[in-house]
Amino acid sequence: MTAEQTAPTPTGSVPTTAPTPPTAPAGGRTEHRWIALAVIALAQLMVVLDATIVNIALPSAQADLGFGTDQRQWIVTAYSLAFGSLLLLGGRLGDLFGRKNTFIIGLVGFAAASVLGGLADSFGLLVAARALQGAFGALLAPSALGMLTTTFRDPKERGRAFGIFGSIAGSGAAIGLLLGGVLTEYATWRWCLYVNVVFAVLGVIGALVFMAKPPKVERPRIDVAGVLTITAGLVGIVYGFSNAETNGWDAPLTIVMLALGVVLVAAFVVIETRVAHPLLPLRIVLDRDRGGSYLAIGLVAIGMFGIFLFLTYYLEQTLGFSSLQTGLAFLPMPLSIIVSSTQIGGRLLPRVGPKVLVFVGGLVAATGLLLLLRTGVDSTYAGTVLPALVVIGLGMGTIFSSAMNTATTGVARADAGVASATVNTMQQIGGSIGTALLSTIFADVVQARLDGLTSAPTKLQQAQAVIDGYHAAFGISAGVLVLVALAGGLLINRQSVRLGRLEHAAAGTTGSIPTAAH
Repeated sequence: MTAEQTAPTPTGSVPTTAPTPPTAPAGGRTEHRWIALAVIALAQLMVVLDATIVNIALPSAQADLGFGTDQRQWIVTAYSLAFGSLLLLGGRLGDLFGRKNTFIIGLVGFAAASVLGGLADSFGLLVAARALQGAFGALLAPSALGMLTTTFRDPKERGRAFGIFGSIAGSGAAIGLLLGGVLTEYATWRWCLYVNVVFAVLGVIGALVFMAKPPKVERPRIDVAGVLTITAGLVGIVYGFSNAETNGWDAPLTIVMLALGVVLVAAFVVIETRVAHPLLPLRIVLDRDRGGSYLAIGLVAIGMFGIFLFLTYYLEQTLGFSSLQTGLAFLPMPLSIIVSSTQIGGRLLPRVGPKVLVFVGGLVAATGLLLLLRTGVDSTYAGTVLPALVVIGLGMGTIFSSAMNTATTGVARADAGVASATVNTMQQIGGSIGTALLSTIFADVVQARLDGLTSAPTKLQQAQAVIDGYHAAFGISAGVLVLVALAGGLLINRQSVRLGRLEHAAAGTTGSIPTAAH
């Protein structure tokens, strides 16, 4: 069944996600759904890798455009601010105007913004282009996941499809590091932006050829008050954490932005309980299975930044790797994620359910992070880093494929876009928290080690202090992944209970999935 092909389910009801074979859609396009998956995965890869591909190119861009080191963070922050704050609006626009339409618009806009960034001759233009990338990414990402949700209805096929999609979502950041290293070393930093045009062209062609025309749907009014409060609230939260990373948690701007963000998000929740057409119907996040999955996704994002941020520092600054070597060094992790998502998570999810897979995946990934505590000043990549990356990837792949599938299962077709946007929002907020929190912990540990010395530190003592900072970040990340396991084990229902609830809802005996004990 291809995306957007059947009439929408009324907002209060739940589509047929019970384990029954899907009905063949009109138009005979069912054979195209796996090609559609490839198109969707390609678009998702473009959005995810853009969060890291530019990081590798920043030193070259700084030398070329002549901006200061204190300004460099805005190249990353502009993207994350626009992307994170506009995701829920982007998801609802897909629900209202057709996810195929917003998918294509997102691709074209993202490509145009990338060209603008590649042509930038000033710092301001590059920042503006990155913000535009984030805005169109916020339209594209929930449309992609929403189409995947409505395309694959059969549980077995859905498990395999989300295994593939989860592997892209989990490994895209590492692929971005590798691709950024290759393009920066053998071309120029500008190609880290131009490369998106290739992804976008392939995505648009695939969408036009293999994705069905969206049906006409009822278009309720957009929840303007909800859009304004949640957008401003998420801007406050994301900016607050970004500012904390550079200026500290006690900086007045950090405190004001975080407080304002929390107040506005709270106001958004109140508004959503009172408006006729809420931007985010609260039943989506209050469902036990979806709520547990959203929490797991947010926590995983925190833990992942402990890997990418500090392991990159370790490889380049301690082991002396080049940008390209660092990208290649990360390659075993996405490969491990792909194997885990498709061969373990995708196959086992219909049998054992997400409760077991998220729990086990969290513990496995935490074990991998603990293995990184073996790193030292004179450690080798093969003996210390490589085994940890493989184990982390196995755990992450299981979490992503299971949690993303569960977070979008049982959602009314009219709400699929905003439910998908919530997945991306949790990832973005988790990443912002992880970057700021772990950077602060790292800096505090390094400073404490150096302050504890009775004389001027030697180069070896300085290097060891930095290693201790890395270990603190890895240890905290491991603890966060244990929380992921607990979120899956304590909140998500047993598979037998989940299937019973989905069958009950699909039979039309209730307008929403009832809460059940786990």
